[in-house]
Amino acid sequence: MNIILLGPPGAGKGTQAQMLVSERGMVQLSTGDMLREAKTSGTEMGKMVADVMARGELVTDDIVIGLIREKLDGSKSGGFIFDGFPRTLGQADALTTLLSEMGADLDKVVELRVDDDMLVSRIVNRANEAAAEGKPVRADDNEDSLRVRLMSYYKLTSPLIGYYHAKGLLTSIDGMGTMDEVKAGIAAALEP
Repeated sequence: MNIILLGPPGAGKGTQAQMLVSERGMVQLSTGDMLREAKTSGTEMGKMVADVMARGELVTDDIVIGLIREKLDGSKSGGFIFDGFPRTLGQADALTTLLSEMGADLDKVVELRVDDDMLVSRIVNRANEAAAEGKPVRADDNEDSLRVRLMSYYKLTSPLIGYYHAKGLLTSIDGMGTMDEVKAGIAAALEP
């Protein structure tokens, strides 16, 4: 089964993806992780990524699709979880084309719906608790940065909700529950 987890920053996509990896043998395809891995891989694609990042430029959609192709080619698994990709309609079209070329399908898109104010409060409180315990905290886990990240999500990524709804692939679940409640919602969404 190949799925996409959609939702704003901090909605818990990465946490839920990791649970699916351990319980279902799926492979998490996180673009950030793939870019960091490629940068140090020594492959041709990796050299391209390292060069672009060294210049401080954004990695193109073509490069990201190339990295995804490498991962899909080299893996036999219980399916893939796309986490953080696609982010735009152009990337969604490119992913559809890639999967089609590889004889694969996208089975489900699960949107984690959240309340923005509650999400910001939850992340800021968690960051404050971590900082008080001396644990590392993301520099952008503050209210102002989170609001900017949310606005970027709504501008660029939220159109994917309509895109995948029109394709009959979208299921929306409440992303504000506990980890176990969200996990149960995702499990129900993935049932045939």
